[in-house]
Amino acid sequence: MTLHLDGVEYAVNAGESVLDTLLRHGVELPNACRRGVCQACLLRSLDQPPRLADAQRGLRDTLRQQGFFMACQCPAEPELNLASPQSAELFQPALVIHSEALSASVHCIRLQPEQALPHQAGQFLNLRRADGLVRSYSIASVPALEPYIELHVQRRQGGAMSQWLADGLQVGQSIEIAGPNGNCFYLPGRAQQSLLMIATGTGAAPLLGIARSALLSGHAGNIHFYHGSSSEAGFYCRAQLLALAAQHDKVHVHFCISGEAAPAPCESGRALDIALRQHPELSGFRVFLCGAPEMVNSAKKMAYLHGAAMQDIYADPFENRDLRQIARP
Repeated sequence: MTLHLDGVEYAVNAGESVLDTLLRHGVELPNACRRGVCQACLLRSLDQPPRLADAQRGLRDTLRQQGFFMACQCPAEPELNLASPQSAELFQPALVIHSEALSASVHCIRLQPEQALPHQAGQFLNLRRADGLVRSYSIASVPALEPYIELHVQRRQGGAMSQWLADGLQVGQSIEIAGPNGNCFYLPGRAQQSLLMIATGTGAAPLLGIARSALLSGHAGNIHFYHGSSSEAGFYCRAQLLALAAQHDKVHVHFCISGEAAPAPCESGRALDIALRQHPELSGFRVFLCGAPEMVNSAKKMAYLHGAAMQDIYADPFENRDLRQIARP
């Protein structure tokens, strides 16, 4: 079996995805999540759309019609004839208009896309460096309130992209962006519904944006926001959350510390555990989750088991699991 990419032939091993085949042959195809979510590994089929429906799941209609698919989700079928996308088809330049450290471990970047980019707070963008490195970051800003796109970057030790975004990318420079992607955002309606938001680390950024979007849309139900961290230093957007709670009596903010003694008014324990202890019955709630993958996976399952409807659980898109396989008690 073989596949062709940009006129070059590559031998395929049984059971491989297109991405697996190309990476094994040393092709530097951008990729990030390898779960069919970030859309960093898009290729185009020149003959016909790939047979596997998952390979085009979540793509815009215009991309599907042009034969684009996610290489990580497509089996390397016999005689595939493929082409690399042109940058202009997926990416556009965005100007860096602001860059500052929010804490020792979190950096804020604001971008001005060259072309209009309709988006929602809570969705995510793919950022691509000149050498082809791609990473995904959630949107913290609210488009109806801010004329820019704000991203909060967690500095990771040895993180090629995060360290470069914080230290190497300067105001006035450009970076390529693609998106927006993701379905974790607020939709108007059911204005009296209670919202439960659980975040760890920079997962607070998109959820703060979602909370602001909800309030801007006239949401009148309670918004319970739990931000978890191993230490008090991790609450880098504490002032913004407290200001939101001071302005809206329906917003209730909890800071949860799991790794050390919690000074008042912080609470001791994991954000997920505290949230479920204080809200044991989630039927009728809308639940938003973002942060560490292990927390998101556990929180999705626990929210479902505590009564939240599947369609009312919105989570960090990099950790998707089918809750229908989990039996409720």
